Formats: sequence, structure tokens, C-alpha cells
Amino acid sequence: MATERGPISQFIERNFLHFNAAALMDAAKGYEEHLENNGKMMITLAGAMSTAELGISLAEMIRQGKVDIISCTGANLEEDIMNLVAHSHYRRVPHYRDLSPQDEWELLGNHFNRVTDTCIPEEEAFRRLQKHIFKQWNDAQVRGERYFPHEYMYKMLLSGDLEQYYEINPRNSWMLAAAERNLPIITPGWEDSTMGNIFASYCIKGELQPSIMKSGIEYMTWLAKWYVETAETTPAGIGFFQIGGGIAGDFPICVVPMLYQDMEMENVPFWAYFCQISDSTTSYGSYSGAVPNEKITWGKLGIETPKFIVESDATIVAPLIFAWLLKQ
Repeated sequence: MATERGPISQFIERNFLHFNAAALMDAAKGYEEHLENNGKMMITLAGAMSTAELGISLAEMIRQGKVDIISCTGANLEEDIMNLVAHSHYRRVPHYRDLSPQDEWELLGNHFNRVTDTCIPEEEAFRRLQKHIFKQWNDAQVRGERYFPHEYMYKMLLSGDLEQYYEINPRNSWMLAAAERNLPIITPGWEDSTMGNIFASYCIKGELQPSIMKSGIEYMTWLAKWYVETAETTPAGIGFFQIGGGIAGDFPICVVPMLYQDMEMENVPFWAYFCQISDSTTSYGSYSGAVPNEKITWGKLGIETPKFIVESDATIVAPLIFAWLLKQ
């Protein structure tokens, strides 16, 4: 017997009938149909979705097997864990549009780094994690081992060392849910993150060797192998659910044309579903804002690929789509 939909899903289906609201509904139903056909799904996270606490819904998506692989920025990788261990120290600034340069300088002086209306506490978030992640990096160096950035994060989470700091329900941490499932993660451009900067500083000081951290090229080669093997055992194909734009989406979507054009694997399938939540403006030459059909010309999507774009705020849209998929 099918699970009855909860009040959020019922509200969406009853009210979201036109324009971006209808696109949201169509995209959610398309995602659901793809899963019902036993397809796989990649989710990509740009922006500050972890600081927006997307983990409240994404963690349950991971636990219920509704996402098979994630691509995200280094910021999203670490900021979910920062929220896990330092939530009570965050400061919300609803009037952020009124802040003067002096106000911003004072936030910096008090060790607060602002993301829109939310200030991340440097000491309690960054520095609290630093000694624990350094331990994982240093242990790998001593043993002569190499790992991807997310694998070090997984080791830190699964060690239990951070449990003493937990300040939210751990079920609301998508990184913890991903670690427990050993979910594949791609983190292109990880160097462009606080933990990436901290790692670089240890390398500059000679305390760590850059070689203990696997690179973006190694992420791409790993993803290519994963895509080919997964596609071979998944007749319904692999879907692509993109939240925001940037490298989190641009990097992994390119694996298909790379395999086809550069590896000359002519039978590699296109992405089998595509949805992007974005507010980028196409007419400015924005790749992130491009309509999905443009991706056909790059060998990423096929003519028959179900394609959706919701031009709206991802912090509102993504939790609603996840709520539909979770039948909430």
C-alpha cells in the first residue's frame, strides 16, 4: 500500500499550479518517477546550502536512499559539520542589508564571518574542528596514506571525537548521514574553502605534504569510473539534481562528454534526468542560468532527457522538493 502523503506534500500539489511553483511540482514528480524506475541520482550543492541548514531535509533523503552521490563545494562539506558542533554560537543578523563597513569590521573583530544573515563563529566552528581534522591529516602522512578531502571528514566524524561538541540533533547533519552510509562525494576545488586554506597553511609551514590530499583530477577519474560502472547496472540511468550553479554542478556534469568525446566511449549514456534550481540570468552569459537545452549542445543531456529548471530561491525550493520525495 502506498504511503499517504503528508500535509506539506498535499499543500504543494494543491497550490503549486503555475509558473515556478508548477516547475517545482513537475521537477519533484520527475525525480520521484526516476527513482521509481530504479534510477540513480546525483545532487549537487553550491552556495551556502549547509549554512542554510539543508541538512534538516537532505540527511533524511540520504538515509532513505533517495540520493546516491553528492557533488559539493568545500564550503558545504565543512559548514554542515560546523553547524553540527557550534550551532548555539552562530549569530543571525536579519538587518544585514543595513550593516555599514564599520559594522562588518566589528563582526570580524569578534571572530564572526558573515554569510548573508548568518554569522559563523570562527573560534567555535573553524578552530574547534581544526585540531581534529589535523589529526586525521597527520595520521595519514605518518602512515604514508592518501585520501580525498571528504574521506578525511568522514574519518573525523566516524571517530566519535566530535560527539562531545554536538549542538544540534545529529540526524539533521547531512554529512554525518553521508558518512554513516559512506555515500560517494565529489568536492571539486576543495582548496577554495576554510579547511582547504588551513591545509595549505600546514603545507606552507612544512608540517604536511600536499600529496596526502587527493586532487580534483583524481576526483574526476574516480567519477568517470563510478559513472561507467553505475550506468552499466542501472538501465534507468543516472539523474542530475543541481542546486545553484558553479563548480559543484559544472565539474561533475562534464564527466559524460569527457567519456564520450575524450575517451571515445560512444555508448556512454547521457544524464537521465536534469533539474536545476537557480536564479542566474541567462542573458548575462551565465552558464549556471542556461536553459537545460543548451546542455544538449555540450553532449551532457539527450533530446529525451526529462529537463526542469526552477528559477527561484534554492533555500525554499529544495526543502519543498525533498518534502515531496519524503512524502511529508
